[in-house]
Amino acid sequence: MQSELSDIVVNALEDLKGQQIQSLDVTTLSNVMDTFVIATGTSSRHVKSLANNVVADAKEKGFRPIGLEGMEEGEWVLVDFGDMVVHVMLATTRSFYELEKLWSTEPASRHQPE
Repeated sequence: MQSELSDIVVNALEDLKGQQIQSLDVTTLSNVMDTFVIATGTSSRHVKSLANNVVADAKEKGFRPIGLEGMEEGEWVLVDFGDMVVHVMLATTRSFYELEKLWSTEPASRHQPE
């Protein structure tokens, strides 16, 4: 079932030319969600359209989001399906917050002075 929703979300993002779509398995890092999907939109209108397409396609297949935030501004829209959270962002917002790095399972390298 989670795989089906993941396919629906990725296809909905690809349909409207979402960029840099990345899906992260965070089951070992969070007890709140299992999958984290991030995509980039080219403008606030594009970000809103991508998020709307995700919601519409998911609802059509029987998956209803439990939360939707950020549609007014369109800089960063979050679609919460419970076990899966979808983030659609402008490129500048995505590079500023670096969610992929934050949720990475690999620790950041640390340089120790000798």
